[in-house]
Amino acid sequence: MNIFSKLLACLSLLSVVVIVPPAFAQENDEVTVYSYRQPFLIKPLLEAFTAETGIKTNFLFAKKGLLERVEIEGRNSPADVILTVDIGRLTQAVRQGITQPVISAVLEGNIPAIYQDPEGHWFGLTRRARVVYASKNRVRENEISYEDLADPKWKGRICIRDGQHAYNVALFAAFLEHHGRAKTKKWLEGVRDNLARSPVGNDREQVKAVFVGECDIAIGNTYYLGVMQTNDEKPEQKEWADSVRILFPTFENGETHVNLSGMVMAKHAPNRENAQKLMEFLSSEKAQQLYAQLNFEYPVGEDVPWSLRTRSWGAFEADGIALETIAKNRKPASRLVDEVDFNR
Repeated sequence: MNIFSKLLACLSLLSVVVIVPPAFAQENDEVTVYSYRQPFLIKPLLEAFTAETGIKTNFLFAKKGLLERVEIEGRNSPADVILTVDIGRLTQAVRQGITQPVISAVLEGNIPAIYQDPEGHWFGLTRRARVVYASKNRVRENEISYEDLADPKWKGRICIRDGQHAYNVALFAAFLEHHGRAKTKKWLEGVRDNLARSPVGNDREQVKAVFVGECDIAIGNTYYLGVMQTNDEKPEQKEWADSVRILFPTFENGETHVNLSGMVMAKHAPNRENAQKLMEFLSSEKAQQLYAQLNFEYPVGEDVPWSLRTRSWGAFEADGIALETIAKNRKPASRLVDEVDFNR
């Protein structure tokens, strides 16, 4: 390749990074949202924000790669606010250097300290509990602990998704904080030995496995049950959901593991003022209630009521371990998953 050809290739690559798509050409009264959360969950909230403030919202959804995209776009990124799930992704965004701190009395007042970054880089919006889906017909227990999942009485009776999935790694990281490495390793070996099959599928498929009798209990997030119970497009999922009930496992302290959906402000947000307004709106009681109704999650706000459906599942006390601690424990927890060959 001659020098001229190399120059053209470099200019071509540069253009991919710096050219802002026409759909995100920046205007004054707008804000651009990059989201790992699906459009049907987020758009009603954005529409409510626009109705209240007059600020237009641009929206980009992707199942993966958004954080990397923001990093590549750099100073030319149109992203103002990034919405994502799991404390791991929230802290990953901070580590990648694509966030900026937000100092807001509104956010601090709406979101308990345990669900926000001490330096203001990330803020939780909703909580989801990691629970047990128990067969209504084959499980008599009304209470269970996370520690119990390693009890031999459950041998061949448990289903779970990939042990390296973010939701499970967060749970294992919390267990690690409560019990230390040696006990966590032994516990993971016990849970592994109690599995009815190799970890596979998503949380909904674990409910299906209970429905067809492949296992008696399964591990999953609370909100999936609500999504299945109301799924008119796939009514078979209503049958799956009707076959189980939720048990809220606890650690020895009597508290249940929770994870977050949350938000960050992009480091180079072109519309910083509007971005902060959107973040404050999303943290409001109005928005949290709307989110709870749409996706059957638990608000982070202590005084925001749960939806009727989530209340019907029962009550729980959220584990008080700082989510920052869970995030720090993710790597050692992930290593233990491989060490015990959890996914065999």
